[in-house]
Amino acid sequence: MPVDGDPIRDGAVAIGDDGRIAAVGPAAELGPGERFDGAVILPGFVNAHSHLEYAVYAGFGDGLPFAPWISLHVSRKAKLELAEMEAIARVGAADCLRSGVTTVGDASFAGAAATACAELGLRAVVYLEVFGGPEAIAERFEPMRERLAGTLPARVRIGISPHAPYTCTPDLYAACMTLGIPVSTHLSESEHEAAYVRDGSGPWAELADLLVEPLGTSGIRALASRGLLDGRVVAAHCVTVDEEEIALLAAHDVAVAHCPRSNGYLGCGVAPLADLRRAGVCVAIATDSPASTPGFDMFAEMRAAVVAARSHERNAAALSAATALELSTLGGARALGMEAEIGSLVPGKQADVTVVSLDGSPFDPVEDPAAAAVLGGSPERVLATLVGGDDRYRRGTTVWRDLTRAARRARSRMLA
Repeated sequence: MPVDGDPIRDGAVAIGDDGRIAAVGPAAELGPGERFDGAVILPGFVNAHSHLEYAVYAGFGDGLPFAPWISLHVSRKAKLELAEMEAIARVGAADCLRSGVTTVGDASFAGAAATACAELGLRAVVYLEVFGGPEAIAERFEPMRERLAGTLPARVRIGISPHAPYTCTPDLYAACMTLGIPVSTHLSESEHEAAYVRDGSGPWAELADLLVEPLGTSGIRALASRGLLDGRVVAAHCVTVDEEEIALLAAHDVAVAHCPRSNGYLGCGVAPLADLRRAGVCVAIATDSPASTPGFDMFAEMRAAVVAARSHERNAAALSAATALELSTLGGARALGMEAEIGSLVPGKQADVTVVSLDGSPFDPVEDPAAAAVLGGSPERVLATLVGGDDRYRRGTTVWRDLTRAARRARSRMLA
């Protein structure tokens, strides 16, 4: 499944010594190699919005309104040391590889995600999170970047994440934009957020001491009016957006990371995926984190996107399996500005490849390989995940017991 081309029955991918794709075509033409019977070969998933450092936060505060939910997470996270955050992030990176994810756009509170991606072999843009005013660049971002300097391979890049318009002033956004590096932020995730950002009203008023001053308008309008949105920005969520805000995202070339499971579990609503795409907004499907979803399962996320889009539009054709697959691979690559290197199986691109078994699934024998992979795939069916041609996960042989034990100890400490 090249994604930007037609499926190739009995197809193969040839990988060069440089870790790039040398050729894609019928296996009979490419010569002998490793064979995966009953499987589909996909580009590695590009998870454009993750939080690897929250890999063991599953279930914390499930069902709570957002204000007490976020307060619980903040208080529990404060119990951890950097080494424990790194242990959790390593499990997050391992879980991504197990799910066929080869690249993440990760919003990182402590920079631990960068270390984890470097060690486990993920490709990544790690957006170091900042909060408050412009002083956060010197006081928070620069120390994290300096600590990581010289420790990261070329496949792990550093970006910055002004967390959201309710935790960051416009001046901090402006300071982030002057750095000339990739930017990620959370935008328009819920009605309660929108009410607070607009005029300080709603349930979030009780969190005012932790937040910045309301903007008097929506986050998207405020940032756009100050020239703080452009093609470097990935905006997560964008659930509560109107027609004018969608037009602003499109006009400023802002990519949207669509996280349907997170939006649903937190009761935020359903993002207008069809409207965003019709307006020309670059959209990627992404998992967010186990703090708000069960895990980094891109198959479950694609299925949630399909269900949400079709339900929202009351139209079974609103989002096809093939399009969901594209938004999870090439769409994510475009959002991260990496479409020339990853996201599809094309000669010359990095050999970031996921092999998924369909053998014995309800879709076997396969009629529509995209539907079979999206609707019938799961992390348990991932046979192999390669990043730059290197094996990073093999079902049945790759185990991360020490990583899991360390992360569980960190979770126990948060629950104490």
